[in-house]
Amino acid sequence: MRRRELLALGGLMSLVAACGDDESSADETQLQFMYWGSTFEQKAVAKMLTSFEERNSGTKVKPLFTPDEYDVKLNTLVASGSVPDVAYVPMAMSYRLAEQGKLVNLFPYLTKYPELAGYLPDAYLWYGKDQLHGVATANEIELLWYSKSAIAAAGVPAPPAQAASAWTWDQLVENAYKLTVDQNGKHPDEPGFDAKRVKQFGISISVTYAAAWYGFLRSNGADFADPAGTRCLLDTPEAIEVFQNLQDLIYKHRVAPGPGQLAATGDDVPGTNVLLKTKRVAMIVDGHWSLLDMNQSKVDYGIGVLPKYDQPFTTSQVAGASAVFAGSKHVEEAIELFAFHIDPRYVDLYQLGLWMPQERKYYEDQAAIDSWTKNDSHPPEFRTAVVDYARDHGVPDLRGRLKNLSVINSDVLTPALQEIETGKRPAAAVLKEVAPKITAKMQGWQHTQEL
Repeated sequence: MRRRELLALGGLMSLVAACGDDESSADETQLQFMYWGSTFEQKAVAKMLTSFEERNSGTKVKPLFTPDEYDVKLNTLVASGSVPDVAYVPMAMSYRLAEQGKLVNLFPYLTKYPELAGYLPDAYLWYGKDQLHGVATANEIELLWYSKSAIAAAGVPAPPAQAASAWTWDQLVENAYKLTVDQNGKHPDEPGFDAKRVKQFGISISVTYAAAWYGFLRSNGADFADPAGTRCLLDTPEAIEVFQNLQDLIYKHRVAPGPGQLAATGDDVPGTNVLLKTKRVAMIVDGHWSLLDMNQSKVDYGIGVLPKYDQPFTTSQVAGASAVFAGSKHVEEAIELFAFHIDPRYVDLYQLGLWMPQERKYYEDQAAIDSWTKNDSHPPEFRTAVVDYARDHGVPDLRGRLKNLSVINSDVLTPALQEIETGKRPAAAVLKEVAPKITAKMQGWQHTQEL
């Protein structure tokens, strides 16, 4: 075996051993919590687990921090029967494990833990009637981030922070022209503009990342699929318009970067915080999670709502799934930990800007809103641009809703969107060709229900 394969196998065996190692004494409960994340998230989770132990005398929690090859390692633990008690679970995997009976049905516990019953509807992950296998670890929405200094230098008004005042698509394009300059200071609508030597792009919106464009789709009266979730609607005129507009930002208006134009080395594209700080891009559509990096990098940023077609919408995304494994020897205690680990009172990742809460009260009750947003990590416009925007204009992402999405993405959707991004063919030609192929793979929407 190659050295890399031996190291990978060693890591897997160590993890299996850790999960199978019960260090608890006769009067002590030992739980295991498996998760991924950055070093910063690792520290926050460790702090949360310590707090849980302090509040639950006689219970100890072993953290299983797994930053690499998470899917592979968790699948190995499931196959070996040495599962953690509570864990982050990749979305597609969570539905498969639930259907196999590997995850605890949390529905009967909602009355015992009322905080779990007060979540936003999109947070719940159902695999059948009264069958709840997990909840989304956090909420996230797409926003329009911008460099305040770039906006000021171009004389462009700041992107609106209230949905009622959202720019139209034409206004976005108009302002993106003013914010795009080449190395000689020329704009795309001026003679002599050099599209191969752009100093600052006006806007960047991913064509291939569904969360970036799904809000635009809904805003234009379109959707990915019909109400049954069995027919793809990307070939409708409203959907085609959205994707053609995204393509036109790159090749017609020349205000957005094409594939590879932002890569510093190889295929690596710097984060939103770096692109704004270095003024490679003036405005970027990206998720709320960027707030943490923005603050750490001391970027002079602002937050706006997305431009709209008709009604303003943003994609509300589930930030991974959390679940309790049916193989736990201490199910009741594991559910206690499950309810605790995403409670903003005990996890500072909400106050620091990485996560948005899932409980409804954190978007409706003023004291609860202040508890996670009234601090230096959240700019003044956060209340309207994020809290109110998410509550009143968020539409759920496809990832936790559409069955078989991972296969649809890898086999047909992503290659089609990449073709649009490269500008080789108009959006209409690509989408009319791929929509029937997507339809052939569709299996309907995931189950949902009211509490």
